Amino acid sequence: MSRKDTPEEPFLIFGSPLIEQAEIDEVVSCMKSAWLGTGPRVAQFERDFAAYQALTPVQVAAVNSCTAALHVSMVAAGLEPGSEVITTPMTFCASINAIIHAGLTPVLADVDHLTQNIDPAAIEAAITPRTRAILPVHFAGRPCEMDAIMKIAHKHNLVVIEDCAHAIETEYRGKKAGTFGDFGCFSFYATKNVVTGEGGMIIGRDEKNIARAKVLALHGMSKDAWHRFGDQGYKHYQVVEAGFKYNMMDLQAAIGIHQLARVEKNWIRRGIIWRRYMEAFADLPISLPATPAPDTKHAHHLFTIMIDEARCGISRDAFLDAMNALRIGTGVHYLAVPEHPYYQQRFGWIPEQWPNAMHIGRQTVSLPMSPKLSEEDVTRVVNAVRQILARENDVG
Repeated sequence: MSRKDTPEEPFLIFGSPLIEQAEIDEVVSCMKSAWLGTGPRVAQFERDFAAYQALTPVQVAAVNSCTAALHVSMVAAGLEPGSEVITTPMTFCASINAIIHAGLTPVLADVDHLTQNIDPAAIEAAITPRTRAILPVHFAGRPCEMDAIMKIAHKHNLVVIEDCAHAIETEYRGKKAGTFGDFGCFSFYATKNVVTGEGGMIIGRDEKNIARAKVLALHGMSKDAWHRFGDQGYKHYQVVEAGFKYNMMDLQAAIGIHQLARVEKNWIRRGIIWRRYMEAFADLPISLPATPAPDTKHAHHLFTIMIDEARCGISRDAFLDAMNALRIGTGVHYLAVPEHPYYQQRFGWIPEQWPNAMHIGRQTVSLPMSPKLSEEDVTRVVNAVRQILARENDVG
């Protein structure tokens, strides 16, 4: 048996979720209840999430992904087909695809090279007579400059849809991410800070918009399955719009209920890991995440370092390979959107149009960041990073 296959060094999966017995018991109870689809546990999860966000239950709608949340939000906002939506090139493709699927046109505004969030000045420069919305992404859990963004939105009468996939715990000047704009969209994917496997949530200021989002998320029906088939008797429904199949299941919510209950505890643990990385890598020839701005709360979702080959003596991709050889999973968040061939072919985008995003996307590496990580796991990550860089640099 080789050393890399010994039980002492299992492969450290990037973004592995912390699942505890409460979630397992709830899922088993859900299965025994025979109510697997949208039902009472989804309703409870919505109530709990509303309470966490200091909203009322009628201001939230559970869906099956953040992508669905973004798509439904844009449809519910009533944006006319072909309208332009300004967003960041430093995001997952889902942000762009949701805009396209809503029949809208994505327009990119470059990011700040330090915060890696969309630059308000770049948003202002990208506005045209066809602009109808802004879709800021709170990258890695750091809040965007929402005061500046909302000022621009009010000036130009634009809808704001916040992509909060990384930002459940995030706050900006005492206010939670997702509560600034018209809609906030959250992810509960397997690597996120609150996990349901697959899942998402929409929040919004306008109860009518959220009510429409709920209808759109389940075929455009006026009643969901829980109300149709619950113990109060059969309820007839009417299809009032051509909606989508975006509803969350009780099986998913069964996990999320207990994940959400531990959200702050897990955030504290990720903060400890974050600070350990910052201290351990302070002397290395890499760029570390920018310090959180005053009067903000960083969700500590991603810990990204920049591997500049000229400084580090190793390319980003070679670094990824070296980490994998040491049986440590990493991520790339993100290769800038204009690097992908589909968007180049459809929109004529070239990466150099957004130089900050291009440079970040070609150098970024996300290290393991999960409350599931033990002290030994974190030490493995630290030692691996230092070992790889020490091959090319005088680093102990």
